[in-house]
Amino acid sequence: MLSWLDANLVSILNGVAIGFLLFILAIGLSLIFGMMDVLNLGHGALFLAGGYLAWAVGGSDPGWGGFLAAIALAAVAGLVCGGALAGMVEPLRRRGHLDQALLTLGVALVVAELLAMLFGRDVRAVNPPPGLDRTVLVLGEPYPVYRLVLIAAGAGLAVVTHLVVERTTVGALVRATVADREMVSAIGVDNRRVRFAVLGLGSLAAAVAGVLGAPIYGARPGLDATVLILALVVVVIGGLGSVRGALIGALLIGQIESLGRALLADAASFILFGALAIVLIVRPQGLFAGPGARS
Repeated sequence: MLSWLDANLVSILNGVAIGFLLFILAIGLSLIFGMMDVLNLGHGALFLAGGYLAWAVGGSDPGWGGFLAAIALAAVAGLVCGGALAGMVEPLRRRGHLDQALLTLGVALVVAELLAMLFGRDVRAVNPPPGLDRTVLVLGEPYPVYRLVLIAAGAGLAVVTHLVVERTTVGALVRATVADREMVSAIGVDNRRVRFAVLGLGSLAAAVAGVLGAPIYGARPGLDATVLILALVVVVIGGLGSVRGALIGALLIGQIESLGRALLADAASFILFGALAIVLIVRPQGLFAGPGARS
């Protein structure tokens, strides 16, 4: 067992890093759909836009100034795009998820094609900023510092998100809006603003995840569809509206992506969707569905 762990340590750590990156992407999708009942399929396009933004601002070898500027610009752009999407899906809120899915998917396809026209169809690789572009020894194995920092950032975001959703007035307001919109409106709170805020912050997280993921995935056409599928699998496995579910689901999928491709490259996709099928059969609501999650 110890020899197996030693031989696959790098793949396991890569799975943890990919898992936390998927968590940053998927937590917004989980809360938007599970708590606000809005199906946003534009998350992948926002991730891709963040990756291209990292390359456009800092180039292939960004300094700290360029990398932090890309994160800040991605946060602003994600917030604005989230607000715009919220305005677009608001008239469709009572017409079911299919209309929302078609609208947001259409917007995502248009955005992805515009990005391809603007940046070309070549892969735009982005290196980590100075100081994070080196390796350190982890249990005797060299491992990139950037991925360790990404793991720490994802873990910190998981703790903060849990505390905000479960322990703050803002989180209580979001949960109350899910449970009884009419009552929230009766006490003078515009529940539309709550929905706009949640969708905006979720979109912000997706765009920032694209910047953080640029040193791992780069930016290329088709990446938006890949990460959207992974995020949807994370949300379904973890359960809608659950921070804990998104975290566990993301870490599980991260290991399947990394270890599965390292040990069983030809079967990795089958393992991924096999895990999804098993969860849907045994526990259709997901492993840790939030109390406000929609059916």
